[in-house]
Amino acid sequence: MLNDMALEPAARAPLPIPVATREEATQEDCQARAGICRLLAGVFVEEPSIEFLAALRAPEALRSLEEAGLCFGEDFLLENPGKLAYDLSVEYTTLFAASGGFPPVESVRLTGRYQQEPHFAVKETYRRAGFALQKGRFFVFEDQLGVELTFIAELLDRCAAALAAGDPAEYTRQERELKRFWTVHLGKWVRGYARLIERAAEHSFYREMAKLLGEFAESEIAALRLRIDDQDKGKPVVPKSEIKVEFNPDEPVCGACPGSA
Repeated sequence: MLNDMALEPAARAPLPIPVATREEATQEDCQARAGICRLLAGVFVEEPSIEFLAALRAPEALRSLEEAGLCFGEDFLLENPGKLAYDLSVEYTTLFAASGGFPPVESVRLTGRYQQEPHFAVKETYRRAGFALQKGRFFVFEDQLGVELTFIAELLDRCAAALAAGDPAEYTRQERELKRFWTVHLGKWVRGYARLIERAAEHSFYREMAKLLGEFAESEIAALRLRIDDQDKGKPVVPKSEIKVEFNPDEPVCGACPGSA
């Protein structure tokens, strides 16, 4: 059965909770971590909608965010909804989409180019796991931060379901996939990237959400007992890597075939 990774987490983002290292996972723990993933996916996958921002500024949500250690400024707390949504759309474009910005895409952060090896690797991982990418308002790559976080959330949902069903073997299998994805993908770049956005953001919304992203990643990597080098390192400019092209030196070049003019 095919499960879809919806790119509309903003419409149904659960409230965040404090991030904490855990000794033993529970169903509630997995669901809470999945909720944080979907919240962060909603922040970074596209410009936030007025509805998403209204949900985050509700008293209960703000209390949860404060408990998580976030401290928003008046630019987020007091601005009228329409102006806030406009300001954040401008900030989103400046930070993540415009030339000179910092696209939240694994291939770009690790190689300086779009659609490199990480892009094709995550596509294969999604295919094996039975996940498909739904179309959102805008086109996104499979190795975009919001998509990768959504995939982590789905794996955590599977862990929670296995715990609820009393199936330790299935839980172990899903947790193994979770560890693998952090090790091969998100763990390599998201911590340094979060530090970069925290420094670069002018609006407190993105500055504080980048802080939450970095702390959540650190907590997950520690709790899953993983050792992963931060290859991103928060570099403002990522040098473009060489494009690897397979070349057969025995194959004749154009015009070298016998009888050619």
